[in-house]
Amino acid sequence: SLLAACPKSTIMSLQLVQNAAARVLTGTKRRDHITWRSLQSGGSVLDAVEKGCTQCEVSQCDGSVGYGGSPDERGETTLDAMIMNGDTMEVGAVADLRRVKNAIGVARAVMERTSHTLLVGESASVFAENMGFAAEDLTTNKSLNIFSEWLKGNCQPNYRKNVLPDPSKQCGPYQPQASVTDKQLRGHANVHSHDTIGMIAVDQGGHVAAGTSTNGLTHKVPGRVGDSPIVGAGAYADSQVGAAAATGDGDVMMRFLPSYLAVEQMRSGADPSAACKTAISRIKRHYADFFGAIICANTTGHYGAACNSVDGFSQFFYMISNSETDAPHLMSVDCF
Repeated sequence: SLLAACPKSTIMSLQLVQNAAARVLTGTKRRDHITWRSLQSGGSVLDAVEKGCTQCEVSQCDGSVGYGGSPDERGETTLDAMIMNGDTMEVGAVADLRRVKNAIGVARAVMERTSHTLLVGESASVFAENMGFAAEDLTTNKSLNIFSEWLKGNCQPNYRKNVLPDPSKQCGPYQPQASVTDKQLRGHANVHSHDTIGMIAVDQGGHVAAGTSTNGLTHKVPGRVGDSPIVGAGAYADSQVGAAAATGDGDVMMRFLPSYLAVEQMRSGADPSAACKTAISRIKRHYADFFGAIICANTTGHYGAACNSVDGFSQFFYMISNSETDAPHLMSVDCF
């Protein structure tokens, strides 16, 4: 049975990219090689997850992780990140982090230097600076250009509803309209507007950790926080079972805690692929056209993934490193 199998070291990572297998192989393989070697050289699973996410932040993976991407309605880039220790169930997370590039490092500092789980906004940035993280400008010429083009296009797309002036035609500032309608938001996050780096690490001792990092949703309302830094949504780890990490339309996915659900499915005996599929199916019942994917791994080294099939997104790529591959290996799963 799976429970009787010998544990083996595993590194698993996800990042949604559009028709970009080559970019996955060049950028993601380099990142995952660093992470795998960290684990193989005796580093902890927390070290492995932090190093992998940090590498993605530094290299601005797909423009959706780290500085210089996904400007909000004011043109500012802010960061979200989370790390979870599956041994102790401790979590450190930051959201709406400003001025500090190493979001996953700050998240780990929250876990190890405070008794809290989540710090947000300007106060999170002040905490980071007090912990020795450098204050830097997260804006780049690329993010400025994205913001400028958005303004020229009458602030389209945006994520406002039930406000005036009509957000489908004009920029703000907005005020609430007299009545609130029940119609769905005009636009949801898609493969071009949002992404996350999610990582799972399992060592030979059965220790498990998971983490995420992202710069969120392009053109988001300032202050918006998605699923990535929310425990059970962006990621979840339990060394008695395994871990999961998710990415996609965070505003929808965080309502269902898919990572927590997947881990609980594995706890009940489901294999990782089935657990991932159950988590996606739960969301599909309510949002058939949502954009998202999830990876799952258990403490015996087995793994799986699942994704929701929508226009432009029919296959999901992820990376796996274990004692069998001894190097990052590109995997894929067909969405359903």
